[in-house]
Amino acid sequence: MAMSGPSGGAGGGVRRGRGHRRAPMSEINVTPLVDVMLVLLIIFMITAPLLSSAVPVNLPESRAKPMKQEEQEPIQLTITADETIYIGEEAVNEAALPARLDAIAQADRNSERPRQIMLRADKALLFGRVAWVMGELNRAGLTRISMVTTGSDSES
Repeated sequence: MAMSGPSGGAGGGVRRGRGHRRAPMSEINVTPLVDVMLVLLIIFMITAPLLSSAVPVNLPESRAKPMKQEEQEPIQLTITADETIYIGEEAVNEAALPARLDAIAQADRNSERPRQIMLRADKALLFGRVAWVMGELNRAGLTRISMVTTGSDSES
C-alpha cells in the first residue's frame, strides 16, 4: 500500500503553499450598486416636489447672484397675483398681517440671530402692494428681507 503525501491524495490534491495563491476575482458584482441607486432614485423622485414652495407664484426674472444658504430656515412670505398674502403656506388676512409680523419679530428678538424673510411676489402685482408689505415688515422690525426672483438666461 502506497502512502499518500501531504495533499491528502495521490497526486491530485490542491497544494497550499506560498507560490500558489488563488487568482483575484476579476468580475465586479454590480447588483448592490444597482439596488442602492434605485432606492436613491425613488427617494429623490418623492422628495424633489416637496422641496419647492407650495404657493404658486409667477416670479420676475433677475440677474442677481444666488444667496448662500443659512443654517436657519428662512420665513417665506408670498404675495400671489390675486393679492393673497401667505406666511409659509398659511393664508393671512391683511388686517391680521401686522400682528403676525409682530409675533415673528418678537420671536426674533429672543433668538441669537434674526431669521431671513424671503419675499416672493407675483410679477403681475403693482409695486404699491409689494411696497405696503415691505413697509409692514419694516414697521415690525424685520429688516433682513430678500426678494425672490428667477434667474435670467440672457447675458445682455
